[in-house]
Amino acid sequence: MAWCDGRCTLIVICILQLMVALQRQVIDFLGYQWAPILANFLHIMAVILGVFGTVQFRSRYIIVYAVWLVVWVGWNSFIICLYLEVGHLSQDRDFLMTFNTSLHRSWWMEHGPGCLVTAVPDSQLAPQDHHVITISGCLLDYQYIEVVSASLQVFLALFGFVYACYVSKVFLEDEDNLDFIGGFDSYGYHPPQKNSHLQLQPLYT
Repeated sequence: MAWCDGRCTLIVICILQLMVALQRQVIDFLGYQWAPILANFLHIMAVILGVFGTVQFRSRYIIVYAVWLVVWVGWNSFIICLYLEVGHLSQDRDFLMTFNTSLHRSWWMEHGPGCLVTAVPDSQLAPQDHHVITISGCLLDYQYIEVVSASLQVFLALFGFVYACYVSKVFLEDEDNLDFIGGFDSYGYHPPQKNSHLQLQPLYT
């Protein structure tokens, strides 16, 4: 019964990861942040693969999902360091988030809780086809919202990794037991062989 509890828990974790990842994907689309969009898409595919492997008892799929979670933790740790500008990381480097294809900014910069956005008309600082805005009154800066979002991803990924390792281990042990007793084994069934000592005898009338 314990393995069933672990399997159900892993499915719940995957569903939570899907919900959070879809929400984050929408926010990144609104902010034109192409690198996070690509990473979120890969994450969604890996989580779906993990759900399929858990439901269908496919340990290989769960292992792939667990390996991806290691990469996902690394990516979100990078996001946290980027928004906190740890070391030499800076948000002003557009190629880190948009592959240098467009001007990016977090959607939360203008739409955070309590933020008041004011446009500055005819500003000399505005690049071509862009405008300058001032943002004030935010209850929480957008950097910290992004950090909290990435930290939540890391938290769920760590739990998912632990349960994925546990469930895949149980599945592998069950497969070994089935092979040992001959279940699902292609060579477990042997058709009866003809007795070699039986010879055809001539029929006399």
